[in-house]
Amino acid sequence: MSVLSDLSNALATATETAGVGVVRVEARPRLPASGIVWSADGVIVTAHHVVEQEDSIGIGLPDGKTTTAKLVGRDPTTDLAVLRAQSGNLTTRTWADPAALKVGHLVLALGRPEQNVMATLGVVSALGDAWRTPAGGRLDRYLQTDVVMYPGFSGGPLVDANGQFIGLNTSALLRGVSITVPATTLRSVVETLLTKGHIRRGYLGVGAQPVRLPDALAKQLGQETGLLAVSVEPGGPAEHAGIFMGDTLGALDAQPIRHLDDLLAALSSDRVGATVTARVVRGGQLREVSVVIGERG
Repeated sequence: MSVLSDLSNALATATETAGVGVVRVEARPRLPASGIVWSADGVIVTAHHVVEQEDSIGIGLPDGKTTTAKLVGRDPTTDLAVLRAQSGNLTTRTWADPAALKVGHLVLALGRPEQNVMATLGVVSALGDAWRTPAGGRLDRYLQTDVVMYPGFSGGPLVDANGQFIGLNTSALLRGVSITVPATTLRSVVETLLTKGHIRRGYLGVGAQPVRLPDALAKQLGQETGLLAVSVEPGGPAEHAGIFMGDTLGALDAQPIRHLDDLLAALSSDRVGATVTARVVRGGQLREVSVVIGERG
């Protein structure tokens, strides 16, 4: 019993230690969410999908006091938003070494949708290499847990047994799966939003929908579907490249484009301004055209 008691006490201590860096975020009607204190001068990082207003965002501090914050910027592709609270001297917590994390490690998901910090216990269920989200964002590491994400937990931290932050939890990147945005991705996105206010996103300037490819072309391309251009934006990158309404996009730089999610993933920020080769089907014939990826305003 002493082992269980020691473990229980250790987890309670970890929750208490990490909880001073977790705040309540009131940025949508009725359901508050959680946030992580990023810096002592008032910078808070939370989940993009819980921020539905940009000004007069309520922040519930660990000491029970409240303050307000404004939205600095957001990145829907990684479900991250950065806020600046009208309060200083906040408490930050240390971040764990990501290389030390293994599948099976015990972890805690913390949230503060109410006044007091809340916690759920789980394990790291999957770790992987860099991963593209369905919205096209890039996470430096795929990190999945089996923790229960209670309402209001999105935007809160994943914590190790020592009370150190591992990343930010979100329920919005994959339906029915608890994904944690790792610290390396957080750092990159937060620094970009603090300096520029937005994340660059590429675009082609087409409206598209998935269509089935003819059998011969499907065999040639090694994929059954592509994206039919149902509209082409005047003056956009696609029009400049000579892509017409009715063309079917099959690939960008040999990256198959089967669904809209594939296109979003291909239009990442690092490709803005780059020239890529698009494989399109026109009149039953496969063509290749060069496209300069634009930047979405």
